[in-house]
Amino acid sequence: MSPEDALARRRYYYMTGVHLIATAGAIFGLVIAGRANNWYGTLLGGAIIVSALWVMAIVPRAMARKWRTPPEA
Repeated sequence: MSPEDALARRRYYYMTGVHLIATAGAIFGLVIAGRANNWYGTLLGGAIIVSALWVMAIVPRAMARKWRTPPEA
């Protein structure tokens, strides 16, 4: 395996790891919101869910954009 292939594989695993961590965060937010006995517990769970979904949507795309191979000039 060439060093470029190893780097690409590692970056793919990083992006997949971000997806998994964000999914776990969203589930954690659902648990907090579902078990809350007051409004601020529900609000905290909702905020965690929204931030986890934001991370899931934005961060891997930004990582891929940063690591994109520059076009040949």
